[in-house]
Amino acid sequence: MTASESKSAVLKQAAAPQRESIPRTETSTIQQDAAKMKPLKNVLAVDIGGTSVKILATGQTERRSFPSGSTLTPKQMVADIKRMAEDWTYEAVSIGYPGPVRRDRPIADPKNLDEGWVGFDFAAAFGCPVKVLNDAALQAFGAYKGGKMLFLGLGTGLGTTMIIENVVVPMELAHLPYRKGTFEDYVGRAALDRNGKKQWRLDVADVVGRLITALQPDDTVLGGGNVKKLDALPPACRAGNNSDAFRGGFRLWGRDDALP
Repeated sequence: MTASESKSAVLKQAAAPQRESIPRTETSTIQQDAAKMKPLKNVLAVDIGGTSVKILATGQTERRSFPSGSTLTPKQMVADIKRMAEDWTYEAVSIGYPGPVRRDRPIADPKNLDEGWVGFDFAAAFGCPVKVLNDAALQAFGAYKGGKMLFLGLGTGLGTTMIIENVVVPMELAHLPYRKGTFEDYVGRAALDRNGKKQWRLDVADVVGRLITALQPDDTVLGGGNVKKLDALPPACRAGNNSDAFRGGFRLWGRDDALP
């Protein structure tokens, strides 16, 4: 190769687009890991909401709950759960947490609860293995049937998750700009109380339609406690089930129980 040809090759290599290897996050292997593990006999699933904490264990038929709110700390929550589930047997715990999670640990305190969640050792507090997942992701995991699914949780705020070919992708779409605020400002519980049911329904339909157009899912699930306040579901949507968070919690440990 001549000097001119060598220089030309170097310039072409420098100009060529470089591809980066993007490492998968731990959440991308949730479904695969659950499928590989030997199912545990008894699992306690915990769904933390802005107004209540709900629990259910495998083999049980009675869901139990207690109030949450702005004064609830993780230490107090664990104590309340232990007391409420003292007659249940469980080997592991799954927690749906209302905020971002990394490596089974919250990385930000919830908007509607007290402080102290970041860095809290749930496994030590419960005395058994614990998996923590964003609450919308846990509900989505329970509702997933395959393909590319968008989950939108209509509750205190707006929970958002996608699952793409068994890969769970927690998202924070709720806080993206929308009109004079964010998506959550128009479809959360505060908006329902402030604007009334009629306007809230119109805003939900608009927000859901925009997200479906942008993300192009095969399947869209609307979950959360406020779904029942819709007079009709937006096009191309199905309603989630109140049991989805519990089913997701059981699936994290290899269980796929039929729920009561």
